[in-house]
Amino acid sequence: MESQMNTKVNQLKGFFTVAALLLFASIHPVYAQNDRAADEAAIRDNVKQLVTGWNTKNGAAFAKPFAEDADYVIINGHYIKGREAIATAHQRIFDTIFKDTTITLNVTQVRFIRPDVAVVHASGRRDSPVKELNQSATLSFVMTKEGKTWTIAAFQNTAVATQ
Repeated sequence: MESQMNTKVNQLKGFFTVAALLLFASIHPVYAQNDRAADEAAIRDNVKQLVTGWNTKNGAAFAKPFAEDADYVIINGHYIKGREAIATAHQRIFDTIFKDTTITLNVTQVRFIRPDVAVVHASGRRDSPVKELNQSATLSFVMTKEGKTWTIAAFQNTAVATQ
């Protein structure tokens, strides 16, 4: 009789273990999706910050979403290293050649390589009263997450040829 009771107890333990695992398996993707949605929103906010910085002609605001040691390849192929250099270079162009320009950026893809690394693509447009300064571009970002904060680790700005 005691062995039958132990068998039933063990069966119940097994049932509850399986039930708990199934419950966790069904809940975990919901948490993962919510985390992914929050991460994607933060990534998109970084891109919006670039637009705000450019359109308000504020180099520091433009550079804010970049990692301190970010790599930045300019549309003309030149290279800038670091948030401070990105801010300084952009303030220089905001005060001179691009002072009357605005940009629009539209995120076209966010691809998570790992939970803390994403490749992001955006289409961009710079508009100016000076026709020669108007330009379309495709932008590529590598963004990384430290703690809860996403930053731009690498940036490539590629001109789209006019046809």
